[in-house]
Amino acid sequence: MGKIKNLALIFLVVLLIALPLFMHRNAEFGGADDQAEEAIAEIAPEYHPWFKNIWEPPSEEVESLLFALQAALGAGLIGYYIGFTRGRQKGA
Repeated sequence: MGKIKNLALIFLVVLLIALPLFMHRNAEFGGADDQAEEAIAEIAPEYHPWFKNIWEPPSEEVESLLFALQAALGAGLIGYYIGFTRGRQKGA
C-alpha cells in the first residue's frame, strides 16, 4: 500500500509541474531575474555582466521548470534530513 501511495504522489507532483506548461502554451512565465535585467539596462545601459551563461535554456518555460525542479529537489533533501534526524531522535 505504501508503494502505491508514494507512486501516486510522485505522479501528482509531475502532473502539477507539467500540466501548466501544456495548458498555457503561449503564456509568459517571467520572473524576478527578467525584471532585474530590465531595471539594470534602464539605470545603467553601459553595464555588462561579469559572467556569461554556460548554457541557455531553449525557452523561459524550460528555465522556470528547471528552477522549480531545483527548488523541489532542495526542499526534498532538507525535508528528508529533518525527518531522518527526527526519526533517529525518537528511536533512541
